[in-house]
This record gives sequence, structure tokens and C-alpha cells, in this order.
Amino acid sequence: MGRRNNELNSVLSHRLILLLVCLASGGLVYGLLSAVLAIGRSRVSDFGRLVGEGMAVENEGGCCRGIENLELWGAAVKWGSEFKFNNSEGCCNACKSMCSGKDGPCLCDSWVFCGNRKACGSKFGECWLKKQKDSLAPERQEGVPPGEVVGWTSGLIFGKGEGIIGLETEHGTLHIKLLPDCAPHSVAYILELLSLNHCAGCQFYRAEGRGQSWDSEGNHIENAGFGPPYALIQGTLEAQGTAFNKPPVEDCPTLRRGSVAWIGSGPEFFVSLADHSEWKHEYTVFGSVLPEDMHIAEKISKLPTIPDVWNNVNVTVLEKPVPLLVRRIRKSHIDEI
Repeated sequence: MGRRNNELNSVLSHRLILLLVCLASGGLVYGLLSAVLAIGRSRVSDFGRLVGEGMAVENEGGCCRGIENLELWGAAVKWGSEFKFNNSEGCCNACKSMCSGKDGPCLCDSWVFCGNRKACGSKFGECWLKKQKDSLAPERQEGVPPGEVVGWTSGLIFGKGEGIIGLETEHGTLHIKLLPDCAPHSVAYILELLSLNHCAGCQFYRAEGRGQSWDSEGNHIENAGFGPPYALIQGTLEAQGTAFNKPPVEDCPTLRRGSVAWIGSGPEFFVSLADHSEWKHEYTVFGSVLPEDMHIAEKISKLPTIPDVWNNVNVTVLEKPVPLLVRRIRKSHIDEI
């Protein structure tokens, strides 16, 4: 019996050792794959990791977010003293209901909700629906004393033909539909850039086409890899001489062809040339390039590049960065101001 037990213990010991070796090897392989799939920009920011571990549920246009401690002014189309909700989402959706998107501008393009019970007092729950003179330059409460709590949460809603800005380059202008209901802080920063009337230092510096992995409509080709190249053009939206306050992480849906998203919390950003369901849902999408302008993004992706290595990943950077300017666009998005 003693010998049998010793033999059994010996077998179990060997199996345990083999199990530990397998686990260690698996961990090493996983680590190597993670490193290979990582993509980033040295000196500035890390682009994150490309993964294939399933997909989070995408928000199909159901965002309704605002910015706390902000009170937008403007002409009231619905008085909050007689119009109340339990939360800001209800107020936002009420504004959206006046913006069908089928034709013409929204009757409501901004909403203001008093959600801080202490600061709001008897106004708690009030929902004011408003119409701005200029939705790309909304009126806001100014001169709030330092330390004073603003009990209001505000947001913007852009209807059909509204909320479109242009990234002007020498190769053409990318018209981008902003998404303030999903990424209000990010859109607020873009609107600040518009007010500067310049974007010195803003540029595209990296360009990678679709290669053999995605078709012309951005669909992934069956059995093909996921890069390199990674089907994107990347740049920065930080104007020289202007402080950049990083926005919080906001809505991170599955990236689609035309999605415009931050890398981390910006100011580095990218335009996706393909659908990227294989990437984690960790990139705030704050806009989308109009389909008719994607040929401009494709053109930039085909400019002369030089190879580089970022975080052990092969990338291609433009021989000559492409400067860009953030421009206001008329509602018809045809004639630029």
C-alpha cells in the first residue's frame, strides 16, 4: 500500500507539474498575442489593444447624455416650471421627440434639467426645452461665482443637416456629423475649437489603408487578418497655445467605417476606414464622417508613408503630415462659412 501511494503521489505530482507548465505557457502566449495586437503612438499616447474577445452590446442610437453643472440658455419651447422629470434622460428624450430627423431642423435642439436636489430646491426635476440661435455656439450661463454649485445638467440635440463640422485639408474637407447626445463633453471641446477660428498644430500624421483585410465598404473579408495595415487615418486635434482638458470616457460603440473617435481621452484621434468589431469598446466615438466624403479619407490613407514601430507594432506614418482646420459648415453642409 505504501509503494502504491508513493507511485500515485508521483503520478499526481507529474500531472500537476505538467498543468502548471501548460498554464504558464498559455499565459506567455496570451501575453505575446496582447503585445502583437497592441497599437499605439510613442511619445504621445497608447492606441490601446486590438482584441477578439466578443463584443459588448452596441447602443443603437439610444444615447441621451448631458453635461452636469452647466446651464444652457436660449429661447424656451417648453417651460420647465410645468414640465418635470425624475432624471435628465427623460428630459433629453423629450427634446429628441421634437426632433424626428425626417425633415427640417429640430424644434428643440437643447435641454436643461435641474437634477441637484439641494441646489435646485423647488426647481428640482424641471425640464426646459430650448431652441438655440446657433446650435454650434449655444448660449450658456456665464459669471458663476467660484465654488457655487450649478444644479443644472444640459445637452444638445442635432437634427438632420445640423451639427455638421468640417475637417478641411488640402485633399478635401471631411464633413463630420457630431454626436452630442452620446459624447457631450467631446463635442463641447470641438465647438471650442470652432470658436478659435484656427487649429494650428492639428494634423493627420498616420495613414493605413484597408489592405487585404476589408472590402471597399469596410466589411471584414472572411478568413483575412485584422492588420497591419489597420484601416485608419490618425491625427491630433490640439490647437497650439490652447490648453486641452481631457474629456471623460463617453459612449464607446462598435467602430464602423467613418467613425471618428478619440485615442484614450484625446487629443489624438482617428477616422476608421472599416468596421472594427474586433476592437475593444474603449474608444469614445464623437462623430461620423458623411458617407459621401469617405473617399477623401481613403485618399489620405494612400499618401506616401514610411514604416515605423510603435510598441512593437508595425505602423505607417505619413512622409508629410496633413494639416487640418476645423471649420463651420452650413446646415446644407455644402457652402462653408
